[in-house]
Amino acid sequence: MTNQEVATAFSIGFTEKSAERFFTLLRGAGVTRLIDVRLNNTSQLAGFAKKEDLRFFVKEICSIDYVEVGDLAPEPGPLKEYKNKLMDWQRYEDLYLNLLARRAVEKKLDRSLLNGGCLLCSEHKPHQCHRRLALEYLKQQWDGGLNIKHLY
Repeated sequence: MTNQEVATAFSIGFTEKSAERFFTLLRGAGVTRLIDVRLNNTSQLAGFAKKEDLRFFVKEICSIDYVEVGDLAPEPGPLKEYKNKLMDWQRYEDLYLNLLARRAVEKKLDRSLLNGGCLLCSEHKPHQCHRRLALEYLKQQWDGGLNIKHLY
């Protein structure tokens, strides 16, 4: 994929979804790679979306590859503060976008990784989730070379 081509990337959260709904959405969208951008992906609270289980399920059920991209995960401090309502969404968004810039993720990530890829987090909808921010940031940095579709 050249820098002039537009990649299509998806995002999905696993909460408020049954396993059937989750895997049906991925398969129906034509996702080829599930990109885990969670800070904590081994918690028992993740149910079917626990890292090692999910790696197996997406391959067996949907023939989808699983990859972790830690550079798109948030930092623990700000995430905890936001979840505990010690900071508002706008402040969290600013901190996360600055983190992406410091990490220079637009230079580290190959667009082809995201083409057909789906960023995974826990939030049901993308509105107040770092996966949406990451995709919008990359789209901006890549001069619009990213088409974004949220699955929910």
